Amino acid sequence: MIRPALHCVAVVLSCLASVAHAVGSDAASARTLAAYPGKPVRMIVGSPPGSGSDLTVRLLAQRLSDRLPKGVIIENRPGAVGAIALEIAANATPDGYTLMSLSTQNLTAMLLKTVRTDIPNVFAPVAQTTSQPYLLVVYSALPVATVTQLIAYAKAKPLVYASSGTGSAVHLGMELFKSMAGIEITHVPYKGSGLSMIDLMSGRVQLAITNTVTASPLVKNARIRALAVTSATRSAAFPDVPTIAESGVPGYELGSWYGILAPIKTGGALIDILNKHINAVIAQPEFKEKLAEEGAEAAPPNTPAEFKALIANEVRRWDRFLKSSRLKLD
Repeated sequence: MIRPALHCVAVVLSCLASVAHAVGSDAASARTLAAYPGKPVRMIVGSPPGSGSDLTVRLLAQRLSDRLPKGVIIENRPGAVGAIALEIAANATPDGYTLMSLSTQNLTAMLLKTVRTDIPNVFAPVAQTTSQPYLLVVYSALPVATVTQLIAYAKAKPLVYASSGTGSAVHLGMELFKSMAGIEITHVPYKGSGLSMIDLMSGRVQLAITNTVTASPLVKNARIRALAVTSATRSAAFPDVPTIAESGVPGYELGSWYGILAPIKTGGALIDILNKHINAVIAQPEFKEKLAEEGAEAAPPNTPAEFKALIANEVRRWDRFLKSSRLKLD
């Protein structure tokens, strides 16, 4: 009769120990959340300074720093359509102090194996921040003023276009444009949209599809020329610039967005804190106005689950597109 009694005592003590451990863990988690953030938050960007993603994230980081007492630091790790940055961020400690800026082109590059990081399975979505169309832009001295003229010119003379990297959304977008317009243009990939614009301004390449944030000041200062927007409808930031679809390539459409991720094991409570602060920023009229000046729009307030659903939908859409297309991807 003693042994069963001793066994019961052991079970009770074990349960008490488990409860004490859980209580201790909860207390430790509560202290961690209460102290967060105790140091600057690092936000990794997979493109160089001056690119559309970089400019948008810096705008976000500036306003987040007003809400997070230790501030937000941008870390640019360009190359391979974000592959370098994604790997660094995925392997970071999941403590809420490392975030990753995600764009549509990171997902297309993942599907094409240019990026080998399994984005949906190694990152936790925090929030979508913006949405925007792209611009079809050309070298300012190129003798074309419309999409129709560009198509005719490309059929008569060789042209070279720039992209922010092989497998990026703008690369696929230009290949789609070529296919639908029935033209051939040589592709030159760069390590970001900012770098590609430097060569476009000098005429080393003659055209590109690029994000509105990067292109907007260059278009306004006549350093490059905007022929069309890639969205289904005209952009409020460029009301006089027609869509590609209404300029001789019916049915053409391409869009983009940016968002913030964290390493997959980042605690849900930390994700919720960050989501709350990001939603507060993207709801600010000043933030929306600044984005609008650059041709982008702030995303409506959204939850991590809603951003996760957006990512899943984009992966399915681009996967279907790539499997059904015959695009030449060099």
